[in-house]
Amino acid sequence: MKVLAELNPGLTLAEAIDQVADSLDNAKLAFGHGTEDAEEEASWLVLAASEEQMGQPDYDWERLLGVDEISAINELLKKRVSSGQPLAYLLGEAWFAGLRFKVDPRVLVPRSFMVEWIDEQFAPWVNPDEVDSILDLCCGSGCIGIAAALALEAKQLVLSDLSAGALEVAAINSAEYLADDNVQLHQGDMFSGIHRKFDLILCNPPYVSTERMDTLPAEYVSEPDMALRAGDRGLDFIAPMLQQVRHYLTDRGVLIVEAGSASLEMERAWPDVPFTWLGTAHDEMVLFVMTAAELDQYKQQLDSFSV
Repeated sequence: MKVLAELNPGLTLAEAIDQVADSLDNAKLAFGHGTEDAEEEASWLVLAASEEQMGQPDYDWERLLGVDEISAINELLKKRVSSGQPLAYLLGEAWFAGLRFKVDPRVLVPRSFMVEWIDEQFAPWVNPDEVDSILDLCCGSGCIGIAAALALEAKQLVLSDLSAGALEVAAINSAEYLADDNVQLHQGDMFSGIHRKFDLILCNPPYVSTERMDTLPAEYVSEPDMALRAGDRGLDFIAPMLQQVRHYLTDRGVLIVEAGSASLEMERAWPDVPFTWLGTAHDEMVLFVMTAAELDQYKQQLDSFSV
């Protein structure tokens, strides 16, 4: 049982964040669910538990916290450390692309390297004027598809997932930001039940190998297993998806996928396919883009591989 030193009254907002960061560090927690490290997570935790309005451009860091605020911070910190759950689950919300999304253990905590490219409208790989329809495959909370639809001003968005629970969360989030006429929710395994084509398909699929799953910290184990686990090589979803996806892209269509830890396995599986990897601030090989024309060109190579 981890023992925490509780915060005492009389602290400023900045001092509380520093002390919470120390506690999170000492508890040996894992981060990566909307925050990069203990300091970022401490800021989120303290601001959420205090009376501050989230999402402000700046805060009065020297403001003295009240007794009730200190008590709320202590309680939330205790839950974060004892449960090992991501902070987003404890708060019931997370931020992605500057938007607030409802989350709970039915969905992955919103995060994706795509966020860096959504802000740039995926330029130059995507022409916003040619994107009328978007499919967010393995949508989870719907954060990627919703943020992309807003950025690209797409007229139609389909949020698809195998999990009924995930789609319930996605429905709440889409209703917050998009008109009902612009969004369709679809439950199905990969492309099952989808009978149309899209200008842009975005996918953050399961890509964690069995070996890697066995090493994940508690925060990741708290998330839906089906959204992470992808077989011995991490390609159980990506491989068949690449072999089928062309049927669901328009001739001008573009596919963008987060392959994460399976990226090297992709290179090994298809050495003759020159994947275009989209660099991010953290990694050069986590996102790839393929056009409909490239999928046609390399169809034989893609089809030759089986998991």
